[in-house]
This record gives sequence, structure tokens and C-alpha cells, in this order.
Amino acid sequence: MRGTILTMGGGGFSMPEVHGREVSPLDAELNRLSGADPTGKGRPKVCFIGTASGDADSYHDKFLAAYAGRSEAKVLSLFNKAPEGHELPINDLEQLLDQDIVYVGGGSTANLLAVWRLHGLPALLEKAAAGGTILAGISAGANCWYEASSTDSFGPTAPLPDGLGFLPGSFCPHYLGEEDRRETYVRFVGSGALPSGYAADDGVALLWRDGELVEAISERPDGVAYAVGPDGETPLEVRVLD
Repeated sequence: MRGTILTMGGGGFSMPEVHGREVSPLDAELNRLSGADPTGKGRPKVCFIGTASGDADSYHDKFLAAYAGRSEAKVLSLFNKAPEGHELPINDLEQLLDQDIVYVGGGSTANLLAVWRLHGLPALLEKAAAGGTILAGISAGANCWYEASSTDSFGPTAPLPDGLGFLPGSFCPHYLGEEDRRETYVRFVGSGALPSGYAADDGVALLWRDGELVEAISERPDGVAYAVGPDGETPLEVRVLD
């Protein structure tokens, strides 16, 4: 698929404990990738989609606190719960095509996919990416772009071979940050329940362009990412952000 996608295993504005700084380096890098000037006239247009959390008010508030001062920040609520003055109207989803960045929050990957498909978002987001909009997301918001993923949408961690397929293979977020993520993902891939793929720890993201992995980046000095296949893990080189 054409376009740029940043998939985060964790961290960013919603997990300040990971980076311990006022501004998340992953969020700063995302703004830089958009080519917009966050301090001047060309501030990036950023739309947050919190479908996976049921459009939790607290998630919207965290996003707006992190992005409103340095971007044209908006929230798309498919549950009609967006903060007044910030929502993109449900009947005008094509405004997504005008965004510099679409940022997808975490929560339930399975629920996100079901609701998005009902509203026709996958085709619209594919068109947006081809037109230059950067797609990004954390946890479930990262899982969704791949062909498959490891998810706790159903309670215990389980394979979900039902992603959008914008990116090849499978993905596992929170790789070392949550108990059993690493063990189960290696097992899922080894057994064929999930195709070979990639895993990212909290604070680490994988940058993709036109379906090809460009690099792994981290807002933590000890951040790790792996390619995972039937024979096990292969560490990826990780660039630590300033």
C-alpha cells in the first residue's frame, strides 16, 4: 500500500511514564514526518480516532492536551462522544483526506475493526494515505494496519488474523511491557496461528513507507523491536530519538 505508517508498541502522549518528558519524542517525530511546522503558520492537521477505547473522554482529553497547542487538533468520534468544537462530523468523514496525520488510539483491536468496517473507514484511510496523510497508532491503533496481530480484545492474549492488511504480516505491541505478550506472540507465530511479523516494546515504533519497513525508532534508550518468524526472534536496529 502507498503511504507512510508509524506503528507504536506503546508510549507517546497516552503513556507519559514511558518517556518521562513533557513532550513525547515519538509524537515530536510524528509531527516532523508530516513536514508541517508545529511552531508556525503551517501547523500540522492531526485527527485522533479513539474507536478502540469506545471514544473514552479521558483519551480525547489526553490527546487534546498533548496536541492542541502545536497542531490543528481534531477528534473523530464514531460513538458521538467527541469534545464540543473538536469533532469531525459523522456525515463528513471525507475530511480525513485533508489531515496531515491520523492518529489511532489503543483499546480493543477487534472492536475497532468491526466499527470501522461498518462506517467504511478502511477504504477512506487507504485513500488518505495514498494522498500523503500519515497514518499512526498505538497498541490496537498499531495492530489494525497489519494483516494480523496479537490482541487482548477477547480477554486472554489471542491471535487475530483479521487486520486491514495495509502492512504485511503480523504485529505485537507492548512486547516486554505486559506479561505474556512476548511468550504468546512467539508461540502464535511458531505454530502458524499468526504469520511472521514484528514486535515493538513500549516507547518503540516501526516506520513504514509504501509497505516497506524503513526503521525502528525509540523514545527510550533501552527500547527494543524484533522481527519474529517460525524460528524465533531477530533483533532490529533501533534509532533512539533525542
